[in-house]
Amino acid sequence: MKIQFNIRYFTFAVILFIIEVLIALYINDQFVRPYIGDVLVVILIYCFVKAFFNLPVLKTAIGVLLFAYLIETLQYFQFVKRIGLEHSRLANVVIGNYFAWEDILAYTVGAVIILLAERGKL
Repeated sequence: MKIQFNIRYFTFAVILFIIEVLIALYINDQFVRPYIGDVLVVILIYCFVKAFFNLPVLKTAIGVLLFAYLIETLQYFQFVKRIGLEHSRLANVVIGNYFAWEDILAYTVGAVIILLAERGKL
């Protein structure tokens, strides 16, 4: 796997990261924060990976989606609590602690958006 910096993907990743931080800090609603934030996080991770590695679109999108599913699965099994970090704000933010099928759907929507965007359909 060859490292190859891509400024376009890196710029998208930085913009999406800023949007995610703004959502986390200033939006506390029942739609944007829980759903749009989850859709965007998959796109953010994808862009970050593509900023440094010239990997195939489909494989990268699937890999990021599986990673998101893994994190959600860890939430289902209360991983943060099981490893004794339930009082760690960082662990709770990074890994999370509440499983939701809606999150799985949001991650999937994010992956579909990636594939459509990469094929020029958006």
